[in-house]
Amino acid sequence: MRTSALLFAALLLPATACTSLQAADAPPSAQTTDWLINPAPFKAQIVENKAKHELILDNGLARRTFQLTPNAACVSLENLTSQEHLLRAIAPEARVTINGTEFAIGGLTGAPIANYINAAWRDQLVPIPHSYQFTGWREEAVKARFGWQKRPEWLAKDLPWPPPGKHIVMSYAPPVAPPASLGGSLLAEDDFARINNAKLNPAWKVLAAPGFDRASFVNEGKVGEVMARAAAATCAERAWPADARSAEVLMDTGDDGSDAWAPGLAVVHDGRVTSLIASPGARAFAVGGKKAGRFDPAKPCRLRARWADGQLFLEASQNDAPFDLIDAVACAKAPTALRVGKPGMNGSGTDAGADQTVIRCHIRKVSFRGAEPAAPPAARTDLPAVEVHYEIYDGIPLMQKWLVVKNTGKEPVRVNRFTVDELRLAEVEASSGGKLDFEHPNLWVETDYAFGNAMEPHECNVAVSLGSDPDYPTQMHYARQTPCLLRVAPPIGPDAEVPAGGSFESLRAFELLTDSTERERRSLAVRRMFRTVAPWTAQNPFMFHKVQSDPATVRAAIDQAAEAGFEMVIMSFGSGFNFESRDEKYMAQYKELADYGKSKGIVLGGYSLLASRGAATGADNTQGQPATFGVMPCLGAKWGSDYLAQIKNMCEKTGFGVFENDGSYPGDRCAAKDHPFHHGLEDSQWVQWRAITGLYQWCTAHGVYLNIPDWYFLSGATKACMHYRESNYGLPRNEQVLVERQNMFDGTWNKTASMGWML
Repeated sequence: MRTSALLFAALLLPATACTSLQAADAPPSAQTTDWLINPAPFKAQIVENKAKHELILDNGLARRTFQLTPNAACVSLENLTSQEHLLRAIAPEARVTINGTEFAIGGLTGAPIANYINAAWRDQLVPIPHSYQFTGWREEAVKARFGWQKRPEWLAKDLPWPPPGKHIVMSYAPPVAPPASLGGSLLAEDDFARINNAKLNPAWKVLAAPGFDRASFVNEGKVGEVMARAAAATCAERAWPADARSAEVLMDTGDDGSDAWAPGLAVVHDGRVTSLIASPGARAFAVGGKKAGRFDPAKPCRLRARWADGQLFLEASQNDAPFDLIDAVACAKAPTALRVGKPGMNGSGTDAGADQTVIRCHIRKVSFRGAEPAAPPAARTDLPAVEVHYEIYDGIPLMQKWLVVKNTGKEPVRVNRFTVDELRLAEVEASSGGKLDFEHPNLWVETDYAFGNAMEPHECNVAVSLGSDPDYPTQMHYARQTPCLLRVAPPIGPDAEVPAGGSFESLRAFELLTDSTERERRSLAVRRMFRTVAPWTAQNPFMFHKVQSDPATVRAAIDQAAEAGFEMVIMSFGSGFNFESRDEKYMAQYKELADYGKSKGIVLGGYSLLASRGAATGADNTQGQPATFGVMPCLGAKWGSDYLAQIKNMCEKTGFGVFENDGSYPGDRCAAKDHPFHHGLEDSQWVQWRAITGLYQWCTAHGVYLNIPDWYFLSGATKACMHYRESNYGLPRNEQVLVERQNMFDGTWNKTASMGWML
């Protein structure tokens, strides 16, 4: 691995000869000083090379390099201990879908292949079409994600919060608005709808998939009426006029209900073909399989291919509305040909599939226009600004990343989806075929968007995926299924409305660059990560679970716990304690017991079940798909909101210092449209996650210890099960001890000992 990394490094964009903005000295070599033994020398710094238009985050262990022109993009992610470069291609810095349209945030395109990054290609890289544009960066202080009231008596040593490091904010402005209409001169036009019983203009050549003799572009004397099989190409092609800058097609899909072979246009350019189709089956427009916009097959539509600034813009319109951008691709040279009709799945005009249903569709008019009159680009005021935040920490090859969407406009906007990070990683294994999931990148990624009623991160890391890269045709795997594209995005939503003047903050991604495939060393790095960005997990009080809640036995338990050296008493499952009681006398009774516990050095608290039980009324439970445990109160409903508020109320009124939340929110979705705090299915998971983590972060800030059987550590939780199997607890004692020692050993691969408990 080391040899290949060194060879790979020679091809990557260099990050040398930089001028530091900080006064810090360069850190020592990570190859001679082991950061797991002595992290002190490795200090985070921000480096800018204005001559090369580079910005670098570096702490001597990990380095992330950004190219800042002609747009900002991460061009290198390097582990300085192993000298491994993790990236093979450049991607957008993030993605955000606003009001139904997806936008790339930053990023560059134009590299000839996606196997590696070559410095020689740097000058030919261009912004991703219709992407947000980098406008500048600034440094800010590293800030705590939320408060933490430390309990030093539960810590082996003091841990800083927030962790020391560096924080930068990169700002992006919306793309400019495309022209609503073209004012360029009309160079050529074929109005097929006006031609009857006439021949096709000889400038056009008909292309058709073999095997269907009736395939035609002139049907029953009607020029532009396409007769074809549903899954087969039949179209007409003509040369792109030398001075043309756009081609517009007026068409309708007739009785064609196909998808990939749907009618549209295809542009031949740069030795390849790009198609824009109107898909009746999907009721959307599509470019290269990517669907966008809304298409009504009962009405005609206009499709437009526009060449400008080294890019080909594919646009669509219906009902005489302004054109919407469906997609854009790099186009260095002027197009050479245009195809209209059913251009086929690959745009060749000659491919076919299995569906032999005969259909008709109509190309009514094709117009070519010259360059538009020069006009300054108009900034889009209907889109929000976007900030991308990065932090790098001292003494550990770890970075954090998140997004902030700022609505500077006068109208609300909706954040339908977002991707915090998209890394086109170098493959860690190669094969021509078969399954590729045996080796994994030397990168450990977790987010605070984690849940799933599990005690291991693999099962709860719902926002992190490693899959195939559709834009990597030159990979070794024949089916192009190499897992080499890492994305950090929630599985659904958030579908959140951002009011005018408001802002929206994404989840947080934590990216740890691991320097070894040896399991124990990787485990040590993960455990160091938690002590760095979730230091409350290092608190490890000696706790006693009480299965009664009457004042007399609780007081006796406090006395016994103090005498035996315990630090915490939890009125646990089956104790009868009611966290949901709003009775002032009931809460005063437990305040007296909590105060008595404090006088003895004992923290008192209680248990509450959330998932697997219903709300007061069924209407306040999650609706639609079955809940993880059969039933789950929706935290976007009134009952759920009141429940969370009561947990805070009980802790405040009693002075409780521990909250044991069994069956925490496991990620259930809710399709109800009448719950007051979410509007439907798409935003239900995000709203409920925000609600439960809001409670947990409040508890952490107020010194309330959290014992939760789920992966909420990055949101304030402190302890979960090592592993949990109730049948183990019925074993004979000598067998139970051995089995649970095995569970504890396995349970500390991905968490510290203080993060787990075992009966």
